[in-house]
Amino acid sequence: MASNLIWGLLNYTFSLDIGYYPFDMLTFFIAFALYWFKRYFRNAAETARLADRLQAADKRKDEFLVHTSHELRNPLHGILNMAQAVLDSGERLGEGTNRARLALLVSVGKRMSFLLNDLVDLNRLRENRLRVNMGPLRLQAKAAGVLDMVRFMTDGKPVRLENRVPDSLPAVLADENRLVQILFNLLHNAVKFTNEGRIWIEAEAEEDKVVVRVADTGFGMDEETASRIFRPYEQGENPAETNAAGFGLGLAISKRLAELHGGQLTVSSVPNAGSVFRFTLPAAEMSGTESAANEVAAARLTEEDESLASEETAADPSPAVSAPADRSRILAVDDDPVNLRILKHVLDSDLYEITTTTSGSEALSLLNSGPWDLLVADVMMPDISGYEVARTVRAIFSPSELPILLLTARHRAEDIEAGFKAEANDYIVKPVDTQELRMRVKALTDVARAAREQKRLEAAWLQAQIQPHFLFNTLNSIAALGDVDTARMRDLLIAFGDYLRASFDSANSDRLVPLKKELDLVRAYLYIEKERFGDRIQDVWEADDRLLLQVPPLSIQPLVENAVRHGLLKRSKGGTVQIRIRELEDEVGISIEDDGIGMEPERLSRVLHLGGSLGRHSGIGLANTDRRLKQIYGKGLLVRSRAGEGTAVSFSVPKQPSNVSARS
Repeated sequence: MASNLIWGLLNYTFSLDIGYYPFDMLTFFIAFALYWFKRYFRNAAETARLADRLQAADKRKDEFLVHTSHELRNPLHGILNMAQAVLDSGERLGEGTNRARLALLVSVGKRMSFLLNDLVDLNRLRENRLRVNMGPLRLQAKAAGVLDMVRFMTDGKPVRLENRVPDSLPAVLADENRLVQILFNLLHNAVKFTNEGRIWIEAEAEEDKVVVRVADTGFGMDEETASRIFRPYEQGENPAETNAAGFGLGLAISKRLAELHGGQLTVSSVPNAGSVFRFTLPAAEMSGTESAANEVAAARLTEEDESLASEETAADPSPAVSAPADRSRILAVDDDPVNLRILKHVLDSDLYEITTTTSGSEALSLLNSGPWDLLVADVMMPDISGYEVARTVRAIFSPSELPILLLTARHRAEDIEAGFKAEANDYIVKPVDTQELRMRVKALTDVARAAREQKRLEAAWLQAQIQPHFLFNTLNSIAALGDVDTARMRDLLIAFGDYLRASFDSANSDRLVPLKKELDLVRAYLYIEKERFGDRIQDVWEADDRLLLQVPPLSIQPLVENAVRHGLLKRSKGGTVQIRIRELEDEVGISIEDDGIGMEPERLSRVLHLGGSLGRHSGIGLANTDRRLKQIYGKGLLVRSRAGEGTAVSFSVPKQPSNVSARS
């Protein structure tokens, strides 16, 4: 209306003859539209932000459920299998072995109880329904008890637990159950994130309070991580080194419990140097009689705990004592020492020799310590995952030569698929039935033993298949010498007899034989070939027969035979083969070198592959020898060759053959 009035006055005063334009209405509509457009875009952005938060929350929910399942399945697996082991033992519950099993079962049960308590307490804390019953307590005794509760988690780790709480520390005013819960959560967290070093509890009095510290020399954390670890469901970011699992509730609950005691829980940490968690408790006034009584009780409790621990250790039978020699050898790797102890209790020590480790990299290094019939691995491990361990093993051993059993609490379809893609033979989800585990282990170890026996017999059989032309030519040489030189004929007959005996010797199916036995076979073979071909074959020896060393049977002679047949004799003038055996620092190097025709690069690349032998009738061949060496020592043949210049084939044997089992 105002615009109409103004427009009329201007039109009358200046006699304007132009049309009417409602600028105010246009401005109003433009402003109105801009306002709603802005609201629309703001609401759209807020909706997108809320959708992202919902998706992140849904992902955290899924991860929480997976972690919850994993954390509960592990102790449940231990409880079920340890109980089954007690039932299957046929012994009374008071027997030493069963006492150790029951003690482990109680420890695992307490661990599971604390995990479940965390889930319940979180809701009670959110609703402010959790109450603490304060009373005077001796921190020394509680610290010793909690350290014993987590001690089983350090089995297999070079970690030392220390109780540095002084005897002179005054009593504290606290809820006994909640104080134990705080200490357990802090120590449990320290054990998870410490692979080696020390973990300790210390305390000191400051005025009317007692300051408690739980410290470790573990991985530590940066400031960003330290600022959020007290939030629910948050965990430290060290998956590559620790692979620490859990609910992510322990520290959040411990912080609230410390606040209910009138104190604060804080952390100071340096990456790769460790962490120190600190909280305070009010000091309590106790009479001298009560204090002395509590100290005596604490000392008695410590003595009883130490006695029980020593009794448990003494009751745990060593598998090396009066054990059968033909047991299957199992290498078990799991970052949780409890699972390894359970596996050793479940599997019969009369049937299996079990070696355990908590590190994937250490498990790979142990592969060279002798023949293994089965590798049992957890999927989620500290330094190397079970999948990566399986892939590394498959680069050396086929599925039949070393079966792999993945034993884990991860049960999602994609986890199982990843396990079989890593070429594992079997995958069992915890908790597993004891009888099922035993049957699967037996089936896989039987496969490995059969494959190893087949490989040995294959080498012996191939060596026993003396080529007809070699036999006929040798007999012709003997017959020809009978007319001209009976002495040489007699020597050739002796060498030929030695060669035949060595070729058909049952020791060729053994895992290892003395070096002298292998060199005698080489000398017999070379003597025969030199009598047949004369000066075309020359041999140079740099070896000591007196060297106390064991080598795989038929590991040197096939290399010499290949050098002669496919190197020297391909030249019209022949050549020289050199047999060198040299002592190095911690091993003995064995090399066979010739100055024959050598090999082209393309042929050299195929020579160690199965089916890529140097000839159709090359006897055992390089591929079989290479594979057997890898199975025993973890590394095979090294072949160097240049066309027209010759070939060198070498391998090394540890100086300590006692570390390698020679069982057949």
